[in-house]
Amino acid sequence: MPQIEQMQKANMEKAIEKKRRPTKSRKRNHRQGETAGTHLTASVPRAYSNETAAAVQTRLREHRFDHAELICITDPEDRLLGCVVLEDLIALPAETPMGDVLKALPMVRVDEDQEKLASLALHHRLTAVPVVDHGGHFLGVVPPLALMHILRHEHVEDLHRLAGIKRETHQAREAMESAPLRRARDRLPWLMLGLAGSALATQVVAQFEAQLQDRIAIAFFIPGLVYIADAIGTQTEAIAVRGLSLSHANLRSLLGGEMRTGLLIGLTLAAVTLPIIWLIFGDFYLALAVAVALFSAGCVATTIGLFLPWLLGELGTDPAYGSGPLATILQDVMSLLIYFAAVNLFLF
Repeated sequence: MPQIEQMQKANMEKAIEKKRRPTKSRKRNHRQGETAGTHLTASVPRAYSNETAAAVQTRLREHRFDHAELICITDPEDRLLGCVVLEDLIALPAETPMGDVLKALPMVRVDEDQEKLASLALHHRLTAVPVVDHGGHFLGVVPPLALMHILRHEHVEDLHRLAGIKRETHQAREAMESAPLRRARDRLPWLMLGLAGSALATQVVAQFEAQLQDRIAIAFFIPGLVYIADAIGTQTEAIAVRGLSLSHANLRSLLGGEMRTGLLIGLTLAAVTLPIIWLIFGDFYLALAVAVALFSAGCVATTIGLFLPWLLGELGTDPAYGSGPLATILQDVMSLLIYFAAVNLFLF
């Protein structure tokens, strides 16, 4: 019996050492703290299949464990064979071999994502989940308190994703909870940039003063064109800020899809607008200029609305602060340039 205990003690020390020295595949996930290995405890009761219930019961009384609800049965190479629940162990006859009563429970690898771990526990109604390495060697269990922590974390993370927050980070909480002076300090630089952009947009319009004086009807469509471009861009920004945290597709794929969406939106708006303006103003070329501008502005707005949140996120800046003001002014200036270029092309 002392020899068995010495072997189990050595195996436990080996398991703890394996946990401390994660493999390369674990290291990538371990930085995020979202793997099974992050939450496991190695201080749990263990037994071999040929040990009797009486021997295991004695060891349970003589040692203190972090979690004792599952008695994990291993072979001499420390590979997990199954488990026995504590309440079943207490009711066993003294001479019953543990191998006769062990039950195979679902187990997870040490580098498994914690979300899958929590789903497994819920599906199989487990209060603790055994953890093994890639060779099937037993390392420990994820106890109930850790499972509750994982479930809470994943629940909050999903709620934040719905709100467009990638992770429950200090930056995201600070944006919502910091003092008004701090929030104003974070937001004002972007709004000042937008103010400078507004001056640029005014300058763009001023450059076409002669065309506006020659045909005043050109000015009628500027507010509507700018609004539509902003509305398309705002839609895309809201979808992008939320979607970039959920999608695993690369930027090229997302950008290509959004550009095609912009083409369809712009084409539809242009097709609706052209006959209406032509009918009301009796000027086909004016209607064509507005339709072309709407079509082009739709493509540009969707591209800017997706690319800017991604770029700001990559630069470590909260997209919620900068994407709106910066995207709006870029869309406004680009829409005006496109519109006046179309006007010059078709009317002058």
